[in-house]
Amino acid sequence: MGRKALIAMSGGVDSSVAAVLMKEAGYDCIGVTMKLFDQDETGTVSDKSCCSLEDVEDARSVAVKLGIPYYVFNFKDHFHRKVIDPFVQSYLDGKTPNPCILCNRYLKFEALYQRARMLDCQVIVTGHYARIREEGGRYHLLKGTDPDKDQSYVLYNLTRDQLAHTRFPLGDYSKDEIRRIAAEHGFHNADKQESQDICFIPDGDYKSFIERMTGEKCGAGEFVDRDGRVIGTHEGYYGYTIGQRRGLGISAAQRIYVTDILPGENRVIVGSNEDLFQKELIAEDFNWLEDLMPGEKLKARIRYHQTEREAEAFIMEDKRVRICFEDPQRAITRGQAVVLYRDDLVVGGGTIV
Repeated sequence: MGRKALIAMSGGVDSSVAAVLMKEAGYDCIGVTMKLFDQDETGTVSDKSCCSLEDVEDARSVAVKLGIPYYVFNFKDHFHRKVIDPFVQSYLDGKTPNPCILCNRYLKFEALYQRARMLDCQVIVTGHYARIREEGGRYHLLKGTDPDKDQSYVLYNLTRDQLAHTRFPLGDYSKDEIRRIAAEHGFHNADKQESQDICFIPDGDYKSFIERMTGEKCGAGEFVDRDGRVIGTHEGYYGYTIGQRRGLGISAAQRIYVTDILPGENRVIVGSNEDLFQKELIAEDFNWLEDLMPGEKLKARIRYHQTEREAEAFIMEDKRVRICFEDPQRAITRGQAVVLYRDDLVVGGGTIV
């Protein structure tokens, strides 16, 4: 019996080519699309969001061309509990979450991983731009070779067991190469546009989404400067994020930015650009993929497409991690992830508190 691979197919070009590469590598492939939400339930009507009928048909057409079985799995309840509900709560707590990290952790590499085992598939496959390397029976997560497409930042929660049963066939390719392969196979999604938004909020209006999900509005609150002076009125603290400058509606002699959010008081603190810089952060729920060496100089990334910065990490008594940067970093944001790297190797990551 040949090796079996479960391919997570979103209908996009990346996962389509991932299926091609795995089939060419000799795997018996099964294509699956995860149904994560109904557009009418989340208030999305955009064809740019995932889980649309068009996406399912795009994935199915690729599977037909490749001659592989194809299924749609209903994970809507799981997605709501593990991704949407925590996303909403995080904003209500004055944080700025990254739902792609939760989706990868709980849907693609937990729920789908379990489904793959039920189907006797040895590996699950996604179209992420990252790499997995095996050395002496131990598996390591590395950046994708194309720095413009590297997605290792949103994958730090993978366990070592999951790494051993996961494949990222796009890790050594550029996006242009992937589109070329898709075109050579006659896939009509070869030039399909990538979504730059959160899949369940394609219009980017987080505030309205949160109010639809909760059925409540927190109401107007105060913009306050660092000295406690009220300098304006906002329409709800969860409509803002650290470092934001546009859309504040405040007249000031100099540019002002959101520097803190106080949900209990429905207040948004504003200040200068200089007020946004810090040299340290604390992260919780840390997942270590590599051993931390005492005194080791690492690099840390505090948002998805940011260049990593020199830093040192210290494990605290409560298992949280304190990260100290060589130079102050701008707009360190609660709820976002911090990921540590040793060159291209992912050492670990956690959530900024």
